[in-house]
Amino acid sequence: MAKAIASAGYAQQVLADARYCLPLPADRPAAALAPLLCAGLIGYRAYRKAGDGENLGLYGFGAAAHLLAQIARHEGRQVFAFTRAGDREGQAFARSLGAAWAGSSSERPPRELDAAILFAPVGALIPAALAAVRPGGRVVCAGIHMSDVPAFPYRILWGERSVVSVANLTRADGEAFIPLATRLGLTATVERFALADANGALERLRSGALQGAAVLEMPANSPRPARVAGPAAPT
Repeated sequence: MAKAIASAGYAQQVLADARYCLPLPADRPAAALAPLLCAGLIGYRAYRKAGDGENLGLYGFGAAAHLLAQIARHEGRQVFAFTRAGDREGQAFARSLGAAWAGSSSERPPRELDAAILFAPVGALIPAALAAVRPGGRVVCAGIHMSDVPAFPYRILWGERSVVSVANLTRADGEAFIPLATRLGLTATVERFALADANGALERLRSGALQGAAVLEMPANSPRPARVAGPAAPT
């Protein structure tokens, strides 16, 4: 067994089976690495499921989407960012990371999308995204929970469009993503909070006031765990 940092955990130290852990770069601070784990890894799995199309829509421009936008732009894709209505700061943030367009999730993008990834847990976004993707396009639902999906006309699904969900990440996802993030120098925009302020961080997340990712920090005198991500599901 090996000491590890657990993705999405609130422990100073945990025990994990080393077979299900991933080495992290030793030369980067924990606050920069933390968003690469849950948000980065599950986002990357959703990104791979979206296929290789040029025009990619990201609904909900938060912790995962702001990382994926950087990868997509590096790979020559066009990113179309969708935020809450009136979120001018969030839209400007997306454009600063290379988004070709940023607007409200109720708007149609200026081009048909090849694929869309939903990070916002809003069921009504599924028909909205289907209406924005081309025939044969795909909508990927990357959230664990989502509100109910409303009824929608079959015509927006017709044309061999598809809807898929992402439930878990695998060790292979991590083995592909972490070296890619290191090679690209993937930069997470973070807002740091003391562990005691976790509820405040969650409230900023729910309200949409947070840009990028929230990072909870342990007290300075806490033991420093090893830089290992985990656990990931076996392939």
